[in-house]
Amino acid sequence: MFLGLCSSQSRNLFVRGLHFSKNFGAEDIIFKAVCVNIRQKKWTFLDRLSSELSNSLHSRVIREFRSSPQLLLEFYQRIGGQKSVSCSLESCCIMIHVTVGSKNYEDALNLTKQLMIFKGHTPLDISEALINSRNEGGFSNSSVFDTLVRACSEIGSTNDAYEVIKRLGVEKGYWVSIHAWNNFLSHLLKTGDVGRFWMRYREMISYGYYENVNTFNLLILALCKECKFSEAFSAFDKMLKRRIVPNVVGFNVLVDGACKVNDLDLAVELVQKIGIMSMGHVTPNIVTYNSLVNGYCKKGNPEIAEVILDKMVETVYNSLIHQLYMEGNASEASFLVSNMMENHVPPDEVTHSIIVKGLCRNGEIDEALRIHNWIAEKNSVKDAFCHNIIMSYLLRTKDIRGAKQVLCSMFIRGLVPDVDGFCKEKSVDCLVFLAEEMKRLNIYDVVTFNTLLSGYCCSGKIEEAFGLFVNMRKFGIKANKITYNIMINLFCKFGLFEHAKELLSVMVLEGFTPDEVTYTTMVTNINNMSSYEEVVKMHDYLVVHGVILNEQTYEAIIRPAIMKEIEVQGRHEHGRCTSG
Repeated sequence: MFLGLCSSQSRNLFVRGLHFSKNFGAEDIIFKAVCVNIRQKKWTFLDRLSSELSNSLHSRVIREFRSSPQLLLEFYQRIGGQKSVSCSLESCCIMIHVTVGSKNYEDALNLTKQLMIFKGHTPLDISEALINSRNEGGFSNSSVFDTLVRACSEIGSTNDAYEVIKRLGVEKGYWVSIHAWNNFLSHLLKTGDVGRFWMRYREMISYGYYENVNTFNLLILALCKECKFSEAFSAFDKMLKRRIVPNVVGFNVLVDGACKVNDLDLAVELVQKIGIMSMGHVTPNIVTYNSLVNGYCKKGNPEIAEVILDKMVETVYNSLIHQLYMEGNASEASFLVSNMMENHVPPDEVTHSIIVKGLCRNGEIDEALRIHNWIAEKNSVKDAFCHNIIMSYLLRTKDIRGAKQVLCSMFIRGLVPDVDGFCKEKSVDCLVFLAEEMKRLNIYDVVTFNTLLSGYCCSGKIEEAFGLFVNMRKFGIKANKITYNIMINLFCKFGLFEHAKELLSVMVLEGFTPDEVTYTTMVTNINNMSSYEEVVKMHDYLVVHGVILNEQTYEAIIRPAIMKEIEVQGRHEHGRCTSG
């Protein structure tokens, strides 16, 4: 069958190979042919041959190309992906590494599940094989271990998931990511094991992990399950204080929890303040309104539930319009907006922002401006969000004049622009205009100053930045630690290390303790330009004044500098002894 797939020239070569190498079996010949064609990327030959490849051949090919992940990935996809791979544990683990490396996580997950469910391999055996194939194949992506934990959780093996996390971290030194922990903790809550959830969460924190938004969502869910709503709100507040941007999931948990204990006033208040509490990052979705509808229906208030249902329809429209713009289908999105109005569903501020952003994203900035101006004329714009979207896209297209016009429109309506977004676009003309207008209207504060300073620094405008820094006192605004760090970084960026040192001294005299940012900025830049002795001296100065060490910077720069200094001193001592 195999020879029938080959050309006459290829058949002659293989027949000759049989005479010269009688120890070769048919599988050896096919294996060599497959390897040659993979290296030459002759996929048509492999497409014809794929049905003839045995499990042992799969394994041999995978092992052969483990150090060439791109070729192996293409071979894997050609033979049908994870559906056709039924080879050894070692080979499957190599393929898990390759698929994770190419961000094909679903195939990696399915392969891992197959090893456990159909082949009977224990998760600990798989973890060991993943480590071995990682070391032998030179793979570096640790997400394979996250995949294993997720696979254990999804097939209901909670204990195995924990054992894998524990063994990999404590015994082997391969710590899974916070995402793997979140997956495991989420599964504990799904099974109703809240007590064990708290035990494992505290253990995770003891290992030095930091919560992300998904971890906090799980904490809020666990506290709501225990009817500890004040603690749930405290967890949400803690997340905001750490500057972690919330998502709608955490809000929905709080709203649903309030509805379940019949505190519908609290639930409604949460929905109304969702934008303020999330700093404009979150809007209610269908799940949010569904909780309210259920709550009011259970309480015997169907008329209120009906009003909320109308709001749900509006949310569905917004979601569909947003998705169409994301897919680049602006004409279909416009049709849906018309349909929305024909059905007497008035667009709200969220709809307006979706339309404006969608048009800008699809390159229709003039149309976005036309709609935005029409909305503004009707006094339907109550916040700065739409203005900031338009301004951001105008700056990206270098339309400075248009951006200034939008900025003027904002000031006329008493809206404060997104200074941080302005600075990220690095438009110096607009920065100067913005600074002058904000000065004229007396709406400066230290945060605004710092953001403008950062914008000047990003644009390389050292004189303007220093002028703004000096003018802070004239406006009666005291610089804070962030201000000093921005200016120190600016001086270092332009090689003005003496100025940076002087400013550091002023910072300390003003009563500000240098932090990790100060430490990393000063030490890294001095290391690039000065002697090892100067690096160690700066390190000592910062530590004496209360800085908390950045371990990564210390290991990369300070320790080698100290060792170098000791080495130099040793040579001097040796020289003196020899000359004596």
